[in-house]
Amino acid sequence: MDKRVLPLAIGGLAIGTTEFTIMGLLPDMAGSLAISIPEAGHLISAYALGVVTGAPLLIGYTVKFPPKKVLMGLMVMFTVFNGLSAIAPNYGSMMLIRFLSGLPHGAFFGVGTVVATRLAAKGKAATYIALMFTGLTVANLAMVPLVTYIGHLFHWRWYFAIVGFIGLITLLFLYLWLPFMEGKGENVKFRAQLSFLKEKQSWYILLITAIGFGGLFTWFSYITPLMTEVSGVEKGNMAYVMVLAGAGMVAGNLLGGYLSDKFGAPKTSALLQFLMMIALAAVFFFSEYQVTAMVLTFICGGLSMSVSAPINIMMMRAAPDSEMMAAAFMQAAFNIANALGAFLGGIPLEYGLSYNYPSLVGVGMTFIGLLICLGFIRKFTGAAIVSLVKNQKTIS
Repeated sequence: MDKRVLPLAIGGLAIGTTEFTIMGLLPDMAGSLAISIPEAGHLISAYALGVVTGAPLLIGYTVKFPPKKVLMGLMVMFTVFNGLSAIAPNYGSMMLIRFLSGLPHGAFFGVGTVVATRLAAKGKAATYIALMFTGLTVANLAMVPLVTYIGHLFHWRWYFAIVGFIGLITLLFLYLWLPFMEGKGENVKFRAQLSFLKEKQSWYILLITAIGFGGLFTWFSYITPLMTEVSGVEKGNMAYVMVLAGAGMVAGNLLGGYLSDKFGAPKTSALLQFLMMIALAAVFFFSEYQVTAMVLTFICGGLSMSVSAPINIMMMRAAPDSEMMAAAFMQAAFNIANALGAFLGGIPLEYGLSYNYPSLVGVGMTFIGLLICLGFIRKFTGAAIVSLVKNQKTIS
């Protein structure tokens, strides 16, 4: 890995650990805070809503500054609020602190995505974005299972203390290895950074992300009760299940970057949407078979991260003059997907249905996302090809 991208990957490791460990510790937190598991799922939504709120606001007011300083400032916020999560006394305070913890998440990846593309050689932008998100996937492969195990063995509050420590390490590596880059300067206007929202293709991409990829969060938000109560996995073995999901994420992330650079981002995104729909349907029908459930855990884990590079490339190409803001909105959309998945996936559970039913909700969400993605390809990719052909005829 290019050493210059490593600080971004370590930041992704910290963010991935705080975002995804909570899924494995949901029953522990619910018991300790005297709430139900679906109520504990609202903590996932609170963090995601923090991302949605913080991403555009923090980018809008910091884009004028050098990216290195912005990233370090965001990581200071992240470290402080996650440290406070470790000592939150009750459910209400935890909801507030989880919201605040999410504020720097989207902005960090928004700035980091643009920095990664600037560091990349020609034709390798998607690959470098995937390298940045490697930290997120390694978090799911190694840190999430480890911290889940520690949380089960000792107390879930250790999870947030560990995240705060990783945040401190991230700050050190940002200072040492991230190169200096110029910001946009004092003349940049907040409103101008939002101009990409006037373009229809931007809204197509945001909807693909928020709705389509929200389907996988219906599965992942409730993976612990799904595997323990439906698939028959012992609670103490959930760390190994999370390792399996994390291994899928590592493989899927790198594969998504490769396929996007090779075949184009829109086609890759559509293919991944289709595969997600099939995989979630399989989770619904076959999770009672433990071996099959394990295989599906790897597959769904891979699909959950494979989209990061292609969908971000699609958005950055749709917003060439406000890439950081567009990338931040993508993080907001991913976390709307997170919030929608956790919320909508919890509805069948409120009615007493089994823990495989959230994935059925996910099938519907991914189907809608696939339709939007195909509409994007027909409306915008086709138009771009026609325009290219006309230009070639004019030149000849």
